[in-house]
Amino acid sequence: MNRRRLRAAALAGAAACGLTGCAGGTGDGDGDGLAVAVTSAPLEYVAERVGGDRVTVTNLTPRGGDSHGLEPTPEAVVALAGADVVVHLSGGMQPGVDEVLAQQPPRHLVDAVDLADLPPDPHFWLDPVRLAELGGRVADELADADPGNAGEYARSAARLDEELAALDAEYAAALAPCRGATLVAAHEAFGYLADRYGLRQVGVTGLDPRVEPSPARLRDAAEEVRDTEARTVFFEAAAGPAVARTLAADLGTATDVLHPIERVEDGETYPGLMRSNLAALARGLACDG
Repeated sequence: MNRRRLRAAALAGAAACGLTGCAGGTGDGDGDGLAVAVTSAPLEYVAERVGGDRVTVTNLTPRGGDSHGLEPTPEAVVALAGADVVVHLSGGMQPGVDEVLAQQPPRHLVDAVDLADLPPDPHFWLDPVRLAELGGRVADELADADPGNAGEYARSAARLDEELAALDAEYAAALAPCRGATLVAAHEAFGYLADRYGLRQVGVTGLDPRVEPSPARLRDAAEEVRDTEARTVFFEAAAGPAVARTLAADLGTATDVLHPIERVEDGETYPGLMRSNLAALARGLACDG
């Protein structure tokens, strides 16, 4: 089925839910609790931590799938239409989802678009302080949908805030000697992280890791590496190391892995991946400490 037919079928499913109702949460904390639909792994992490066992979370991006350019299937759109709460990041990362939500507005929507204020970079979740703010918003929307459990949602959001504050403190302490260092990333996804911890990101492939860099961009990146004496080129494992390793071999630098937490496999978690990223940064950046 081509994209146009797929989206038409999806919207038809959403319209049917609007007329007849679809399976979802109760909206009052009874039964199976609230149905929450999310559109990426970091949003899933927040919704599950804040909602706890009072919610059932459906992530439209399957495990191991790429959240960039997600095209919702008819089944996914039925999940969106039947959800009590939708947690999404609009603004173009997933235009197919944006279109579905515009056609069939959800009962309760948490849109993180204003947390992603380094356009066109959507990866705000790589800054744990910003992700903690999303947790508070999710708690507020869950409370609107399920007032009887408002206190539980608020307490869960507060616990998540403490956990993410601890993660932020770990990053700040480990990267304090690295302030001003150049972070050379094959996938230019780490602008929020760099901004939070005083680093300077230089991207090789841009925001979409599937796009091959032009010779001119490779030359510019190589010049940046030489000028700043960066000692590591970081790449995303899911996108492959070819570009990073080619650049590193030409310049005599090392390579290492950073995870943008978009394509998450079974067993991988947001805190675990963030701490793996921190370990890679601490060993790979040119720091004073």
